[in-house]
Amino acid sequence: MLGVVGTRRPTPYGIAAAERLAADLAHAALTIVSGMARGIDTAAHRGTLNGGGDTVAVLGCGVDIIYPSENRKRASDLAMKRLILSEFPMGNAVFPQNFPIRNRIISGMSIGVLLVEGAQYSGSAITAKLAMDHGREVFAVPDNIISKLSWGPNLLIKQGAKLVQDWNDVISELPAESRRHLIDKGKQRILADAGISGEEETGRVATTGEGSASLLNSLGPEFGPIARRTLDALKVDSAIHLDDLLEIVQDTSTSELIAALFELEMLGLVKQLAGKNFVKVW
Repeated sequence: MLGVVGTRRPTPYGIAAAERLAADLAHAALTIVSGMARGIDTAAHRGTLNGGGDTVAVLGCGVDIIYPSENRKRASDLAMKRLILSEFPMGNAVFPQNFPIRNRIISGMSIGVLLVEGAQYSGSAITAKLAMDHGREVFAVPDNIISKLSWGPNLLIKQGAKLVQDWNDVISELPAESRRHLIDKGKQRILADAGISGEEETGRVATTGEGSASLLNSLGPEFGPIARRTLDALKVDSAIHLDDLLEIVQDTSTSELIAALFELEMLGLVKQLAGKNFVKVW
């Protein structure tokens, strides 16, 4: 899980950054945790849901209290398809002092916290401080230096937080075991989207001798033959479309090729461009 927090009064830049990063990180198999508050929290949940990812809302009130009221539809979607949590009893109303209490749960259940816009002493800055106290990774999106909302993330970056421009800036800082888990989880989702069941995958392993060998065994240069052939086929200076790549990397199904590309992208070796085009990272 990754916590995404920020101001309740974001700029259009902050909203766009939170939505995009949440969607991309959810696509990379992370679960996005936030507080369903107005502003960056809502943008993070919205981006994750729009991308079909998993998200958790941790409330500062009872789970039967919808706050803010404009999030009623989003709360319904979360309750039906994802997860809403609260340590406050049913019927417990919203009080300002509840939110710092709630923030420690967001930090505590996450492997790291990403801050997108926030004043120097805002609630989101408190969450980042809690993340440091919990020994979690702290990430921040850089902001306009003349904006008050830049003080929180820019100060964190000065103090050593990881500057985030895209989703891979977060993934690359995670422990090796966490990245291996995300790769396995991402491949399972890809196979499910392609309509391949666990039994079918097991049968393919038995007949081809692949399977776990085709997964990433480590985060170094030792990866499966399909991923290796895919990386060899890609170029740094010109993009190759997925369909063309499928013809180059022969004896490979579409789901296997996509899984290999996902593995390589998670390692920062391959980048996906618009229109299902891929390039090798220089």
